[in-house]
Amino acid sequence: MSAASAEPRSRPSGEVLGIILRIGSTLAFAAMGTCIKALGDTVALGQVVFFRSAVALVPLVLFLAWSGDFPRGLATRRPFGHVARSLLGACAMFTSFATIRLLPFAEAALLSYLAPVMLTLLGWALLGESLNRRRIGGVALGLAGGAAFCLPALSGTFAEGVLLGFILGLATAFLTAGALIQVRRLTLAGESAGAIAFWFAVVSAVGGLMTLPAGWVMPDAPQTALLVGAGVAGGVAHILMTLSFRHAEAAALAPFEYLSILWAGVAGVVVFGEVPNWAFLFAAPLILAGSFVATPKNRRRRA
Repeated sequence: MSAASAEPRSRPSGEVLGIILRIGSTLAFAAMGTCIKALGDTVALGQVVFFRSAVALVPLVLFLAWSGDFPRGLATRRPFGHVARSLLGACAMFTSFATIRLLPFAEAALLSYLAPVMLTLLGWALLGESLNRRRIGGVALGLAGGAAFCLPALSGTFAEGVLLGFILGLATAFLTAGALIQVRRLTLAGESAGAIAFWFAVVSAVGGLMTLPAGWVMPDAPQTALLVGAGVAGGVAHILMTLSFRHAEAAALAPFEYLSILWAGVAGVVVFGEVPNWAFLFAAPLILAGSFVATPKNRRRRA
């Protein structure tokens, strides 16, 4: 059998592997969020960010070494571009973890899916990308879902602190979109995914460490396990996501990105006893549809 005839048969198995890796990454991200949620406010937010980032460097460096990109792949011609991307991403990590503390897990995860909607608007404003009917429709759906989601909190019918959680969740989506814009610029400039991920983790760890005087605690054994677990899960999630895009196209993997909401919902119910409310059930289809429609196939990020 010729190589030409064998090639089409090899593609499905590679695509299946890519899908499995992508599903694994969503599970790992959910595990990271579960660890952060379980910590609650017993550990300072900056301390959580530090452990998440510093511990994640271990599997990330091992992966880069295995793939032959360490340390050679960390060289950059755009140091200030990496600083801008990393600062935006680090700020998004702080607001994201605060959102997880304040809101039910599934709700915090859902708000993160407003990032593609924000990305479409920022891409139009900052990169001059076109806004066709599809993207405008996706933005409209996402914003309608976000408004429906936040309306009960704005009317004062939710518990104290929930409104702050919504505000921080929206800030996370905006900061994430800004970070992705910068990732896009770095990628177009020829920067490697390994360098982008590595320097982001380093800057985030330094940012977390700078909060040391602001009330860090000596963690006990369960807290240490959760802190280390968040870091390992976050690092593994990023590696699995990167590997998935090496085996399958972005269009094939895109539908599986939304499993994060399912895992967060399951963890919320099983681990934390959180039951989704009517606002979540009404807003979720709008936000997820807006995220999917506003994100064209050629923009879905390859880690």
